[in-house]
Order: sequence, then C-alpha cells, then structure tokens
Amino acid sequence: MGSMRVNKVADRVKVIVAEMLERRVKDPRIGFVTVTDVRVTGDTQHATVFYTVMGDADELEGTAAALESAKGLIRSEVGKQLGMRHTPSLEFVRDAVPENARQIEDLLTRARERDARVAEKAARAEYAGDADPYKAKAEELEEQVALEDQAPRIDRDPEA
Repeated sequence: MGSMRVNKVADRVKVIVAEMLERRVKDPRIGFVTVTDVRVTGDTQHATVFYTVMGDADELEGTAAALESAKGLIRSEVGKQLGMRHTPSLEFVRDAVPENARQIEDLLTRARERDARVAEKAARAEYAGDADPYKAKAEELEEQVALEDQAPRIDRDPEA
C-alpha cells in the first residue's frame, strides 16, 4: 500500500492520461481505450498505465503502437499538469482483467453444468444395498447387550 501522496499522483495521472487519449491524441490506430488503473512507484519516478481495448487482435496491436508513439506527448502533459520536479516515465500495459474475468465466467458456467448433471444423477440414484446398512448392526448390538445382562457374574474378592 503506497503513501497518500503516491496514491494521489497515481489518480491524477490516470485522469490526465484518460483526458489526453480522449481529446488530444488524434491517432487513428487508437481504438476504444479505457484506462483502468495507474500504479506509481514510491519515488514517483515511474508510472505504469493499465488499459483495456475493445476489438480484435489487430485493433489491440494498433492501439499499443499508437500509445507508444504518443507516450512523449502524454508524458509532457502529465508533467505540466502535475507540476512536479520530476515527471514520471510512463509505461502502457494492456490489462488482462477482462480476459481473466471471461475465463472465470466460462469455468463457472462449466462447473454449474457439471453440478446440474451430478444432481440429476443423484436424484435418480438408488442404494446399492439396504437404505440403512447400520440398522442390522445396531439390532445385533442390542441383542448382545441383553444377553450379557442375563449372564451370571462372578464377583472376586480383592482381599482374598
């Protein structure tokens, strides 16, 4: 967990980069980009900007190339608006959260389908033997206890 200052710088960089991509960067290769997160190092020298892009593989590659080419313009604007002595260097990283979420959803869907199949099989299942296999043993134990109660006891005198 970073300090309050680092968190404020990260939030501000996120807003500046998002505004720059929306208004000032006019590269046609940039698709529908969303800045999801910004992480700044403790010394505020480096900022990693996470983004997502809607589209196919070509649009992803084009957006990545456009962000790399616009990195200098965006960094200079970040420096102007932050007013810090050292402007953090920027690194753009495509966020993997949407793909991970999609994979998790697929796994959950398959798990639900398997659970439904197991529940269906369980509803039609029958016992291999008796419904209560322990019932006979309990009756035998009761008979054995009754027989032991009827048996004569031999008392031994410990002093003898």
